[in-house]
Amino acid sequence: MVTILDTHTVIPREETPKGLVHLSDNDQLWRWSHTPSIYVYKPTQNSNNNNLIERMRDSLSEILIHYYPLAGRLNWTKGSRLELDCNSKGVLLLEAESSKSMAEYGGFLPNNPSVKELVPTVDYSRPINELPLFLAQVTKFKGSNDGGGFVIGTALSHPLADGISAIRFINAWAKLTRGATLDPANDLPFLDRTILKPSHPVNPPRFDHPEFKPLPLILGRTDNLEEQKKKTTFARLDLNPEHVQKLKKNANKNAIANSVDDNQNGSERPYSRFEVICAHIWRSACKARKLQENQPTVVKFNGDIRSRLQPPLPHNYFGNALSPTVTPVCYVKEITTRPLSFVAEMIREAVKKFSNPEYVKSQMDYVAGFEGRWDLIRTPHSEKGEYRTDIPFFGNPNIILGSWMSLPVYEADFGSGKPFYFGHGGLCPYDRGIIALAPDDGDNGGGVVVFMNFQEEHMKDFIKFFWEDI
Repeated sequence: MVTILDTHTVIPREETPKGLVHLSDNDQLWRWSHTPSIYVYKPTQNSNNNNLIERMRDSLSEILIHYYPLAGRLNWTKGSRLELDCNSKGVLLLEAESSKSMAEYGGFLPNNPSVKELVPTVDYSRPINELPLFLAQVTKFKGSNDGGGFVIGTALSHPLADGISAIRFINAWAKLTRGATLDPANDLPFLDRTILKPSHPVNPPRFDHPEFKPLPLILGRTDNLEEQKKKTTFARLDLNPEHVQKLKKNANKNAIANSVDDNQNGSERPYSRFEVICAHIWRSACKARKLQENQPTVVKFNGDIRSRLQPPLPHNYFGNALSPTVTPVCYVKEITTRPLSFVAEMIREAVKKFSNPEYVKSQMDYVAGFEGRWDLIRTPHSEKGEYRTDIPFFGNPNIILGSWMSLPVYEADFGSGKPFYFGHGGLCPYDRGIIALAPDDGDNGGGVVVFMNFQEEHMKDFIKFFWEDI
């Protein structure tokens, strides 16, 4: 059990700009709830936990001078559009203690009910303009053997920041807390979201955009309501460097063999870690679900477009700069029986879309056409517990995947060393996989971790096929 000892409302230390701020169309796409994450810190002899809460509170007040939008509140405008009111109402910092030791939390997986208590609770029954946009909870563990060990649970409003922006903010806050100096070029945000405004008048899209259209349903069904109601569970799958190399070798060997057989020039470049691991997850999911061979299925994921636009966005752009993309529609039999190179090529086809600046611009124009109808393409807000057929759902027979491999999540040193674990703080209501780098702890350096939400009834088989095929 976790007990909240104190709650601090933290506002920027200095006066910051006030008033309504434009949120881009890209900000409108994502669920309006908060993204929960946890950072776990082991006790060490060099731990600097004296006055930790006070130091974190002071540094949070200082970093909010630069990241002042996080101290504001969201509002709804006509047409279900979100806007930001920079009113300096502040963020929340909670101090807590657990009646459990660190060891009792096991692997800190989000299907453990106790883990949910380590993340700040957001009361979504309140009006949206009363909800803080960032909350952090520092929980100390029970027991003298855990002296110095603690966890930081965070909840950050998704319309304010994608994962890259969120991690940049957390790492800058950690730097100040441990007494380091900020690097203006990398630690401070670029805040002007009007840079992503579409042309006026809006151009018609130049490409088809299946990423915003209904995904395949299970054969014989007219909607996905039954799948939406099914429970998901969570698994952590650790791939060591040898596992990753085996998958890459398998995919790229098959690609070369197929190109020779078909008198083609072969793949333009070897398949990446992301492409082959996504392909492997997709194949394992299709096998575990035991769907019909002619069942259509796709994979959807999001890509960072900061460097892909022309001209590119500033690398420190603070907001949502993600482009959703989807693979070509495939049949289950193709995914489960054809070489891994075929499945990896389908992932690559999706990557190529958001790697094309013209495609991304066309996508932005397509999204702009939904002004006043955002709910039709916005990722649903899972906390409301609604089941609807007119909003996206990424579960069976499809799957949504993502990569945290470029995120420096283990740089969040608040003065007690780097975290030994970083992960998602809640269960996802649909099938979702996240691919992240393993912490470089000397045992699995260079490895990859797959955080997997999957339907409870299929998870055992998913894990079986995941390892069986490696």
